[in-house]
Amino acid sequence: MKGFWYQVLHTSGRLLGSPLFILVARIIAFTYFCCPGRRRESLRLYNALYPQRSRLYHLWCVFNQFQSFTTIHVDRFLTSRGRVPRLTSEGEELLARSPSGAILLMSHLGNWEMAAQMLKQRKKDVEMLLYMGVKEKEGVEALQKEQLRQAGIRIIGVRQEGGSPLAAIEGIRCLQNGGLVSMTGDILWQKEQRRVKVDFLGHEVWLPEAPYVFALVSGAPLFAFFAFRTGTNSYHCSLQGPITVRPGSRTDREAAIAGAAGQYAALLEHALRDHPCQWYHFEPFLKDKKF
Repeated sequence: MKGFWYQVLHTSGRLLGSPLFILVARIIAFTYFCCPGRRRESLRLYNALYPQRSRLYHLWCVFNQFQSFTTIHVDRFLTSRGRVPRLTSEGEELLARSPSGAILLMSHLGNWEMAAQMLKQRKKDVEMLLYMGVKEKEGVEALQKEQLRQAGIRIIGVRQEGGSPLAAIEGIRCLQNGGLVSMTGDILWQKEQRRVKVDFLGHEVWLPEAPYVFALVSGAPLFAFFAFRTGTNSYHCSLQGPITVRPGSRTDREAAIAGAAGQYAALLEHALRDHPCQWYHFEPFLKDKKF
């Protein structure tokens, strides 16, 4: 959501409360839905997810997706006004078995912000580092970063023109100290970013290679981490894995990374089928080429 619309949302909410905030958010989402260019990639996704269903059904899915996306902003607004989120979780015990730290693969499926904050609340004594992209003009993203910092999560910004090698070193050190490093699993942030090809819904998809390189270098396992909305300001978080990158030799590294990325893609696809309207990836994702 662009900064202008976000300001409209928050101004209306501050003046007239959460009911108007929700109404304005839904109107903005409907406006976006009415623009063919805005819904193009979502239609491609739901066509791949439900190939036997009609275009009308795919449009209905996109409409629900856009309306569902407003809940991220609504719940962030409620939290900022003192409403404590209700959270349940599963799979946290997996982290206790990983003394070498762990890499969390955050996805644009469900609410990754809530997942990160929830885990930090439960693991207050564990260092948590989150890599996030930096935009030239940040509106909503600046608020995201501030709320995550307030939760005790350390943020490392990654610019589109390239990242500092020191940023990678900090992540490896965090893992070596038994900390948690969170990275985006489903978005390529930089044009020249190293990537790995996987199968997703029968299509070719490119994922960032960095999380798997971190796992290879540090020996830390990877986990897919999701937070799905179950009601107003209520979420169920799940940690799935572990995914390991352990090649038998140097020549096997590329295959080991591809295999690990494929495991994550399979977990992501399974989660999407269970929560189809909580997919908040609106940029091009599926390639035309079949896998």
